[in-house]
Amino acid sequence: MDFTIDFTKEQIEAIENVLEEELIELGVQSVILMDLAGNVIVNLDSGGTSHDVFSLAALAAGNYGAVSAMANIIGEQEFSLLFHKGEEESIHFSKVVDDLLLLTIFNKNVSLGFLRLKVAEAIKRIQLLV
Repeated sequence: MDFTIDFTKEQIEAIENVLEEELIELGVQSVILMDLAGNVIVNLDSGGTSHDVFSLAALAAGNYGAVSAMANIIGEQEFSLLFHKGEEESIHFSKVVDDLLLLTIFNKNVSLGFLRLKVAEAIKRIQLLV
């Protein structure tokens, strides 16, 4: 599929506001909205991170694609939860629309359940903007 979503400056600003309100203010360390090719559309962080966002986005897109292919092989449309837990930081993946992925990096101060709730709320708001 060769589909690209073109965003206006106003859409980007509105999406940044949603992510700031719903996730960064919750205590999430970093949020990346990207397309499935790994292109970063929005990148926000809490100020204390120094991740290589572009490499992370490219790898996340590949990871998401691989997991989606595994889901199809076993007869699933997709997996509803894609999550990697680390010692200090964890990563949560969510599909926003067909060609957009939201990558959230958080530490153990944020519970996965509450994060999933806030991500779902943010996605609903973003879907109205795209």
